[in-house]
Amino acid sequence: MPTPELAVTPVSGALGAEIRGVDLTELTDELFERIHELLLEHLVVFFPDQEHLTPEAHIALGRRLGELEVHPFLPKADGHPEIVVLDADQGAKADEWHIDVTFQPNPPVASILHLQVCPASGGDTMWSNQYLVYETLSEPMRELLDGLTAVHVLNTPQTGEHSAEHPVVRIHPETGRRSLYVTRMWTSHIPQLSRPESDALLQYLFEHSESPRFNCRYRWQPGAVAMWDNRATQHLAVNDYTGPRRGQRVTVLGDHPTGDTPRWKEYRPAPDERYYPRHVTARHGYR
Repeated sequence: MPTPELAVTPVSGALGAEIRGVDLTELTDELFERIHELLLEHLVVFFPDQEHLTPEAHIALGRRLGELEVHPFLPKADGHPEIVVLDADQGAKADEWHIDVTFQPNPPVASILHLQVCPASGGDTMWSNQYLVYETLSEPMRELLDGLTAVHVLNTPQTGEHSAEHPVVRIHPETGRRSLYVTRMWTSHIPQLSRPESDALLQYLFEHSESPRFNCRYRWQPGAVAMWDNRATQHLAVNDYTGPRRGQRVTVLGDHPTGDTPRWKEYRPAPDERYYPRHVTARHGYR
């Protein structure tokens, strides 16, 4: 059977493409390889009119990218522990810029979200191209960042504390491109810098990475599917709506972020120097 011709429409100049002419329940190996190529090129791809996507097909699609996560505490679809249910009425509003689960040693590779119920207006999702974020920095700034790491932290009463240290600039294992790998929601500090230096640099990097020139914004319709590369994007669910918004997501287990070897040792404060503790999350500030 010949591979069907796909209609690919860019969503913005920075990243994102909408793909039509595909039924995600009936993917050949050749068709999936073409979709994978488009994902690496556009970083996030959208498939409208997939209302008929079954949980089994959703799981099978995710498994083409790798082993699937079974989330430890988020609600699951009945009979399908690999599928997380994201229901805004139950508090699932990820309305700060973030890369998924960077507080773990092996953050997810990718996610696939099937949005089933949309508000009458609003509720878009935005993504940011972290390749462009890095590449538009000046050469001296890139040289500095290539030699740094960052600590990422989650600490809640429900989960306890989880933290991991990753390169500030990670190298994509499939494309070889460099991308900025810090995120307002989880990144605590850069251990090679003093705390005031770290705070100032991270605040600049957060604002730079969230600039509209690096973004795309997708207006959902019921049944649409988004697949994104978590290694080179950030995303944000715009919290500008009332009414229900509900979808199901599978997440592909991660690899180990790699970058250049840090060129400096961890900063050691002087005996009389006040060194603030790490952030818990961007939402809650210092512990």
